[in-house]
Amino acid sequence: METLKKFSDLGLSRDILRAVEDQGYENATAVQAGTIPAVLDGRDVIGLSHTGSGKTAAYVLPALDKIRPEDPSLQVLILCPTRELALQVSGEIRKFTRYTHNIRALAVYGGEPIIRQIKALKKGVQIVAGTPGRIMDHMRRKTLKTSSVHLVVLDEADEMLRMGFREDMETILKEVPVTRQTLLFSATMPADIMRITKEFQTDPVLIRADQDEQTRPDIEQFYYEVPREEKTGALATLLSDHQVNRALVFCNTREMADQLNGDLSRLGFNAASIHGDIRQETRGRIMDDFRAGRIRVLVATDVAARGIDVTGVDAVYNFDLPQSNEFYVHRIGRTGRAGRTGSAHTLISGRGQLRSIRAIESLLKRRISKKLLPENSL
Repeated sequence: METLKKFSDLGLSRDILRAVEDQGYENATAVQAGTIPAVLDGRDVIGLSHTGSGKTAAYVLPALDKIRPEDPSLQVLILCPTRELALQVSGEIRKFTRYTHNIRALAVYGGEPIIRQIKALKKGVQIVAGTPGRIMDHMRRKTLKTSSVHLVVLDEADEMLRMGFREDMETILKEVPVTRQTLLFSATMPADIMRITKEFQTDPVLIRADQDEQTRPDIEQFYYEVPREEKTGALATLLSDHQVNRALVFCNTREMADQLNGDLSRLGFNAASIHGDIRQETRGRIMDDFRAGRIRVLVATDVAARGIDVTGVDAVYNFDLPQSNEFYVHRIGRTGRAGRTGSAHTLISGRGQLRSIRAIESLLKRRISKKLLPENSL
């Protein structure tokens, strides 16, 4: 068994380590232990890593150590597929700059007035985390200048490609000085990702943290065979029986997320839904309520769930099977975080979906246990 590495052994500065210790972290995850020394050494990195691996801290910590605080120009650019992830990254930066001075970060994304972001950029920020489309908007307006950028991060690169951001990603990378470091993190390595690494990275270090994360022995996994028309009642029975403090329920469409939220609310559950049609201000309020425990059941689509970083999610429920087996790994990674245990529960209907469960088991290299619904009535 591999020996755990302490953050204090990875070469980080004293002020950054103090902030890490304040968060209660002592041992680094696999992706952190591999990435942090490589970035501090000036290397490009390819990180194969799923949700819940600690990859945000893996690049944020060494990036902060490479910032020149006396220089107010933009030095680190982080591309994210969604505004939620951009906000999560900026939140992590705030945590870890507690003892460093004059380091300013900004999240830029659509759905917020661009004027507010322009004002913040004019004051000077060294780190920008944002969606490719909004970063491109600022570049066209000359409000975001890349001439001093020495580190670029592509976070969840496969998801950005899936969402159609390839052209924007390539345009941004071409505008950044060629002497930069480029860090790319992805759950999968499709051909398009390989092309980007070959064109825009130099002798990258490959950090594989995906295999151990897929097995996730800290997450119990179950599936239940339920007729399609009885799935809402089955989910309500599970939620009632499990008595979880925080539960995350996944649906494949915005319409289903809203319908299920309404059904659960009528059954007496403290629920809310989150998806791309909900305004950013409202989404932020819902997430604050979920973190604080005022909302106990959050119904989400896959895209909206990107960037959700909530410690203490007791269980994940797949009301719909994910459209991709890889998404299953992303979904269950929302529970069992920060050293805690968790559970994942999937509702399936019919032989076709049972075959999907078998394919997921093949991907995970572990069994997902069949379970009967509890004899529990609401």
